[in-house]
Amino acid sequence: MNATHPPGAMRAERKLPATAIATHRDRIDVRSPAEFAQDHIPGAESHPVLDDEERARIGTLHAQVSEFAAKRAGAALVARNIADMLENAFADRPREWAPLVYCWRGGKRSGALAHMLNEIGWKAVQLDGGYRAYRRQVLSRLTELPQQFRYHVICGLTGSGKSRLLAALSESGAQVLDLEGLARHRGSLLGDYPDAAQPSQKWFESLVVDALDGFDPARCVYVESESRRIGSVQLPDALLAAMRAADCISVETPQPLRVALLKDEYAHYLGDPAALNERLARLTEIHGRKTIARWADAAAAGDWDLLVAELLAQHYDPTYARAIGRNFPRASEARPVAPEGVGSSDFRTLAARLIAEEESAR
Repeated sequence: MNATHPPGAMRAERKLPATAIATHRDRIDVRSPAEFAQDHIPGAESHPVLDDEERARIGTLHAQVSEFAAKRAGAALVARNIADMLENAFADRPREWAPLVYCWRGGKRSGALAHMLNEIGWKAVQLDGGYRAYRRQVLSRLTELPQQFRYHVICGLTGSGKSRLLAALSESGAQVLDLEGLARHRGSLLGDYPDAAQPSQKWFESLVVDALDGFDPARCVYVESESRRIGSVQLPDALLAAMRAADCISVETPQPLRVALLKDEYAHYLGDPAALNERLARLTEIHGRKTIARWADAAAAGDWDLLVAELLAQHYDPTYARAIGRNFPRASEARPVAPEGVGSSDFRTLAARLIAEEESAR
């Protein structure tokens, strides 16, 4: 170690303000795994200096014994965990590595790792104020950033292919804010992703800011017409306001194609009628026991075309019509577009047409 530092002393590490996070591509989150799972800076790696059990143990020691005992035990655990990082996770990092290191407040946990990395010869910097400063920055940016863009809102009845059109637009080079993708939810009663849990509200907001940061304000952003909530997460107020004031594009897909599309996208329910019926039972108060029983019978018999068509006609279409009229007043002026089918090539063709029209209008 550097001999200019007195025994037991730790030099003050260079600190970076939350406004400059983008200058550091490599980001190390030293908080516990549970803290990291709740929210973190996008792109950060989780390398906890104390895991969840260790952090709880040190907290109990601090409360029940003394601060000194907690610091002594905590220092030993932190030292062992940092040693493991150096021998494994960080063993192949190049000499010029310059990571941003952060913890909850930008204090001792991140300070310990940043100090060790710098003593070795890397150029680590500590996030001033830690995750809390980053979180304040996210909340501040959510009030301003959405207003910097011009949006085209993709509207359309359930099953019309709005998400597929957004995917095709993104693949074709357009700027797309895929809110349902970020939320890991399709925004309806049956909208859970079968293989992924929804993010926390904080992590969803981090993802929204990160996505918007990657866009060029000189170009339009395509986004789907969403309600205030997508499953368990809620859209930021400023983003929702900007979307509701935007121009709309209405995807008009014939019902037989919508039924085919929905059977494809919700295939996991077709293979598990019991799970589907459990969800549909939540609509009993709206549609009555007889209707729910008829839908359950259709699911049990595998009569999916009948079931999907009735769900669209009796539940989803009326619900959507009310929501779109209430939330997107400019939807009545929407430019209609119609895919020739619901395959990937059909939506790529439609996406290319929309992009060409947008470029010619600029």
